[in-house]
Amino acid sequence: MQKSLMDLTNASMILKLLGDKTRLTMVKILESHDCCVCEFVEIFKTSQPAISQHLRKLKDLGIVKEARRGQWIIYSLNKESEYYPMVKEILQHLPNQDFKLQALEEQGLRISCE
Repeated sequence: MQKSLMDLTNASMILKLLGDKTRLTMVKILESHDCCVCEFVEIFKTSQPAISQHLRKLKDLGIVKEARRGQWIIYSLNKESEYYPMVKEILQHLPNQDFKLQALEEQGLRISCE
């Protein structure tokens, strides 16, 4: 069975989006853990609007999805996305980022929005 191929325009969009270190790291973290904006703000030591902008770009292409839990929005990797096979292939070449979440936990900041 032949794998379906994505066109070069879409592949280029995905690579451009993941070419940003912050977004690439976010996606790697989301590969194994759902997160909210507040956790990414702490991990990257950047503003909430900047994090939200990164997540919006990833969400617009369907790479991540969001789910509302109470007043919080939790982000996860969208494994149903047509781009997921390519994203998954890229992620398997990257080092695990769990230590970033472990550091948050040690500071008492993991899922600080709940």
